[in-house]
Amino acid sequence: MVSWSGRRRFFTIMLFVFPTLLGVLVFNVYPIILNTYVSFTNRNKFHPYPDCAVGLSGVLDPVCWPVFRDKVPTGLGQPYVIETPFYANYADLIGKLFTGPALLALLALALLVVPFAAVSVLTTRFPKEGSPPVSTSVLWLGAALVALLFAFLFNARAAWDTLMTSGDFIVVVMRTLLFVLLRVPASFLLGLTLALILNSTRLPGRTFFRVVLFIPWAASSLAILMALVWQFFFREQGTLNQVLAVIGVKGLSWLQNPTTAFAAIVIADLWFSYPFFMIAILGALQSIPMDAYEAAEVDGANYWQQLTRITLPLIRPAILPATVLTSITAFQMFGTAWAMTTGGPVKGAGQPGATEFVMVYAFKQIFQTQNYGRATAFAVILFIFLFAATLYSLRLTRITKGAME
Repeated sequence: MVSWSGRRRFFTIMLFVFPTLLGVLVFNVYPIILNTYVSFTNRNKFHPYPDCAVGLSGVLDPVCWPVFRDKVPTGLGQPYVIETPFYANYADLIGKLFTGPALLALLALALLVVPFAAVSVLTTRFPKEGSPPVSTSVLWLGAALVALLFAFLFNARAAWDTLMTSGDFIVVVMRTLLFVLLRVPASFLLGLTLALILNSTRLPGRTFFRVVLFIPWAASSLAILMALVWQFFFREQGTLNQVLAVIGVKGLSWLQNPTTAFAAIVIADLWFSYPFFMIAILGALQSIPMDAYEAAEVDGANYWQQLTRITLPLIRPAILPATVLTSITAFQMFGTAWAMTTGGPVKGAGQPGATEFVMVYAFKQIFQTQNYGRATAFAVILFIFLFAATLYSLRLTRITKGAME
């Protein structure tokens, strides 16, 4: 039997925990359940309110609750119901992803990642058993060459074009992943370069340069306003084309071409994001003892050897969490793309634009087309995708390792 003191301890703990549990249920669990249910319905601007007598609407949708039922406006369209078939919204989004050509195209593109994954495994396993037979830089160069060979053999361009016609979801997600793969490594390399320069004791005015180079991160709180400045920079009559005209070069319509518009978004968002890496790496650099570099110099190590064998391994615990956080923010990027191109340029009606990333696509589905059922289906798929990616990143970075032991 449980003693009174045990019950008292239990109720005392629950008294403190209950507000948090209630908040999690109300603000996290309930919205997820409601959005999942709406994703199977035809809710849109023509069907704004539920049929409370059909399905789970009477329980899940607040509009059907007695306290709100009498306040619902009438005459605003037919009630929404479960789609026929119930997975119609998901089928529209996924499109032809699970057809033979699309799966083969996805496999062909996945093969390009295999060489880099193999090198990653080799470089993480060998330190436990000794040095690898060749240097790490040679391994990564070889992986890049093998990936290029695979791209040629399996016609990666044709595979990409096939996926881009398979459905809205894969189009938007693949473009967003491409943006992340371009922006995050570029942010890391620029942040690392600037951090190494700012960490040098030979640089005069280091404090001034640290403040100036950190300004873009402070300006990211006004991302949409600053993105408008970048839009003017890349506009057809903007700063870049005016500078090119001075040297006799005719400028382009940068934001009207799919490739150059995508590159402009990457460059603009790179300007916002590099200070985060710079500050994180700079803090990690200052924690490295100088004795390690002095011993390396005595052994005859050059600057590149010190960077690859001392600096990078020692700042790795700071780089990995920063990379995960930067990847998440890049995947959720909205303000820069919306302010500069509003997701365009668009090839045709009903097709995602060249810079229509996941958040831009969701925004358009909700506030422009007002197709709430399809938008919530997109959110559910994206939630599953990001949840799996987050679990993998936690295992990769081992952020929670200390808390679990």
